[in-house]
Amino acid sequence: MSLAPEQVEAPADDAVLFRSSPARTFVMLFVTLLVTCLVSAPLVSVFVGHLGDSRLSTSVQAVVIAALAAGGYVLSSRAALATWVRISAGGLELAAQGSDPVLLAWSDVRSVVIRRTGMRTVLDVTLVDLDRVHPVQGDGPGWPTITETPAGPAFTADLTQVWPGPRALRRELARRMTA
Repeated sequence: MSLAPEQVEAPADDAVLFRSSPARTFVMLFVTLLVTCLVSAPLVSVFVGHLGDSRLSTSVQAVVIAALAAGGYVLSSRAALATWVRISAGGLELAAQGSDPVLLAWSDVRSVVIRRTGMRTVLDVTLVDLDRVHPVQGDGPGWPTITETPAGPAFTADLTQVWPGPRALRRELARRMTA
């Protein structure tokens, strides 16, 4: 199990923390599924014919389906993999999907890209040299996932559940990378 951000001392006093939020994920999935069920029920009735369900019955079914599906996802092993990113003057700390946190000094970061992959938002941190990466503390499950990019090796993290969201992370990265 990876370390929580509270267990790791921030490299600088001006650190901004972005972490996965199961409650936010539940609410987003619940609302998405609820709207989908409520919008699709009348459309199905138009194409198949009136099935005799009342609007109240359809609404209750939509709430139950949305709650069960969103709750199931939040409790699943995929959602339990905590991701956090902490940005400060000292560098970028990253613990992705249950990995050990690593500290990347700004001089060790070649580029940072936040991109969409299907419905997911992904952070790619391209490094100058993998040998300059420092684990924050101790030995554990290992580094975040490394992917090969045209610019070289990059740490990859799924930001789909991270709060504050990817836009706030992008703004904070832009502020730090230009400083």
